Amino acid sequence: MKGPEKSNTSVWSSRFGYLMVAAGAAIGLGNVWKFPYLAYRGGGGIFIVVYILIVLLLAEPMVNMETAIGRNGKADTVTVYEKINKRWGFIGWMANICTIMINFFYVVVGGWVLRYALQFIFSGDFGNNPNDFFQSFISAPIQPIIYSFIVLFIVAILLLFGITNYVEKISKVMLPALFILLIVCGVYACLVAEGALEGLKYYLLPDFGKMNVKVFADAATQVLFSVGIGWGIFTTLGANVPDRNNIAKDSLMISLMDTVAAILAGFVIIPAAFGAGVDVQKGPALLFDVMAGIFRNFPGGRLIGSLFFVALLFAVFSSLFSFIEISIRTFEIKCKLGRKKAVFVSTAVIGAGNILVSLGFGPLRNVKLPWPYITGIEYYGFYDWFDCFTAYVLLPLGCLFTCIFVWKVWGWKGYENELTANGRDGKLTKYEKILTTVVVPALMVIVLLNVFGVIK
Repeated sequence: MKGPEKSNTSVWSSRFGYLMVAAGAAIGLGNVWKFPYLAYRGGGGIFIVVYILIVLLLAEPMVNMETAIGRNGKADTVTVYEKINKRWGFIGWMANICTIMINFFYVVVGGWVLRYALQFIFSGDFGNNPNDFFQSFISAPIQPIIYSFIVLFIVAILLLFGITNYVEKISKVMLPALFILLIVCGVYACLVAEGALEGLKYYLLPDFGKMNVKVFADAATQVLFSVGIGWGIFTTLGANVPDRNNIAKDSLMISLMDTVAAILAGFVIIPAAFGAGVDVQKGPALLFDVMAGIFRNFPGGRLIGSLFFVALLFAVFSSLFSFIEISIRTFEIKCKLGRKKAVFVSTAVIGAGNILVSLGFGPLRNVKLPWPYITGIEYYGFYDWFDCFTAYVLLPLGCLFTCIFVWKVWGWKGYENELTANGRDGKLTKYEKILTTVVVPALMVIVLLNVFGVIK
């Protein structure tokens, strides 16, 4: 594609370029802050074992299905379903709503990452109490919005020219750099932090006595959010996948890279936190007040902290490129707005959501939204409510409906022809059919029951 007004239907210049963009979409904040937190809470090594198992049972077949649907339809995430059956475009609309709502808070946190990366690079000073610095920043009415808008503006400008153009070229450099930086930070933390080896042992050695339904549900939920299935990423990116690509091999590679990134993030955070004697179960704050406190006490901590947050910033941008492309492609193709207007509309809607979520940490922090729970109504702030509704409701529903769509509507023959390039890349096995009809739907039901408190 040569200009921003043309429809973005060109194919990826290489398999490597596609894999970097697709894996970059999957690898983001979910890998770096949420995976270590859940792994710690879930018993360390046993959580990793369960997580890898669910990646094989859930992520790989779902990426297969979504990519095949996208390549078959070669359009936006709504139209690709409608090309097979007009009545099933609602899956694509649900994916659009889900991803836009995720971007409401994801871009805000991306702004926090930008702020911390710059703070480490230019001064490394977070005051006597890093938590005070963090809370003061996120509760401010204006400054966090400015940083989130900077992140959003950069992503929008690059996407104006199409995801298979500048974004593909940038991702080829950005994603390998992310892996290298995570490895450097992890090795450094293990060598310098006293007590880090104890944390590494907890993290890597499984204790099967800690296995329970909650660990299983948490791992399944994390795979959904981390790999990025159920929200239109791979139907959107798959529209540009050429027929020469082997979808099954690509899907396995993407799932593998995402899993390695998540495990590497835990390799950085958990040993470092053990060594510093801090609480790993801090959720989003772990990346900010805790990591700032850890690195400032290490020799050369300012440099390694700068590298850590630059790596995280790479992860934020590599994810947002594909997250925002989903709604842009739908506005561009389905709503016939053209590329420029589609970018403007998507950016404007997400920007409005960013303001709301950002203010929810400050002036609007007392405003709560209701959430139905088996024991009664609970109330969440904007960030937590959007996170819960998208990751724990819309994503599993999207996966569940996609399985039904492939199995009942498209049919095994149509799916097999696209997945295997009419038999060139093998056949659809009975095992894969069982995953689609039984295993993946069962896992999604577990996630849905868990978020409403039925399974704890």
